[in-house]
Amino acid sequence: MTGPVIKELRITPIAITDPPLLNSVGIHAPYALRTIIELVSEDNITGISEIPGNVDIDELLRQSEEIVVGSDPFQLNKLKSTLFQRYGHQEHDVRGDNPWDDRKLIHVYSALEVACLDLQGKVCNRPVVDLLGGRCRDYVPFGAYLFYKTEGAGGVFGHHIDANATGWAAARQARAENPQEIVDQARSMFEEFGFNSIKLKGGVFPPEQEVAAMHALSEAFGPQVPLRFDPNGVWSVETSIKYGKSLKGILEYLEDPTRGQQGMATVRQALNMPLATNMCTTSFEDIPGSIALGSEDIILSDHHFWGGLRASVYLGKICETFGKGLSMHSNSHLGISLIAMVHMAAAIPNLTYDLDTHYPWQSEEVIKGGRVKFEEGKVAVPTEPGLGISLDRAMLQQLHENYVKCGIKRRDDTSEMKKLYPDWEFMPIRW
Repeated sequence: MTGPVIKELRITPIAITDPPLLNSVGIHAPYALRTIIELVSEDNITGISEIPGNVDIDELLRQSEEIVVGSDPFQLNKLKSTLFQRYGHQEHDVRGDNPWDDRKLIHVYSALEVACLDLQGKVCNRPVVDLLGGRCRDYVPFGAYLFYKTEGAGGVFGHHIDANATGWAAARQARAENPQEIVDQARSMFEEFGFNSIKLKGGVFPPEQEVAAMHALSEAFGPQVPLRFDPNGVWSVETSIKYGKSLKGILEYLEDPTRGQQGMATVRQALNMPLATNMCTTSFEDIPGSIALGSEDIILSDHHFWGGLRASVYLGKICETFGKGLSMHSNSHLGISLIAMVHMAAAIPNLTYDLDTHYPWQSEEVIKGGRVKFEEGKVAVPTEPGLGISLDRAMLQQLHENYVKCGIKRRDDTSEMKKLYPDWEFMPIRW
């Protein structure tokens, strides 16, 4: 019995307007890069996916075309092994100091896997969640993801500001540096999306300022709203312990206060507080060290970085085996990645925390029907075949034109920060 055959791989880099959000390595550029992948079968059935984009990942995707075209989208094990045998020497095991992950081959395979699963679902007339083992929930919960930021709502810094904006639209473009502004940002996001938990991205200002913001959030929302805080790995072990103690009792978890599994384990032992990571345990090869050292209590998965949806479901089983919690990391994404996250999260029994998402910070969309809707902070799991979404061709073209015009080829928050503050330098440990 022969299955469908892929006849075409389409790769479309796009740029989406991004607000000037601050983090430990700098500031978001006016545009965030994504790459849209389409796999077309000989029966003209198309599977789609979305990944973080840069020129190196896109080039490896193009090189993979000779492997992908002519393959069966159901034979994912064969596709993966062939890709890694051919291009595995191009992968770098060391993630580096960035809070995000630029491993090329992992991105490429995760993109192809999601597109294949979308195609499989359309062939079988079943949603992707069913191909991952079936749904454990009908709605997937997300949390409010707060950021310190400069003024501006995306595009070019200082532009696209609507003086008449109210609610979340006003908060999205407002400057946010002090605790009250962070509380206002949270209230606006809650009102717009119905979220029931909060995470603040830190590592931007001195620890006492960010800790004060967390206490302000705790006072404003009370113990019924779980709080998470992420210093982005730039606190020393000593600073993590000192300020972690002042956060005890108000946090659901503290994420990546310091760098490395050993440092995290030391902080975790001193604080007796749940620690989460998206930085010290980011691959299956890291799991033995994580278990041996006890570096974190919660792993924040990301199908772009862990090798796809099926691998992330498998990670859930590992977390269950070793008593670790599980949630999901996010980046500046559109609806294809969001819906892929929803299918994956729906298939994981032990999804123990609300998921992260940058989605409220984005304003554009590349799928038909426009922006994905949140109901009480949750997204409904699609029941249609595949991912249950399709491309808006006009928007795809418009966002591709953004990519061509903006001239950005890879993410570089540090260089963007230097445009505002020429003397600013990234420091792996800042405090």
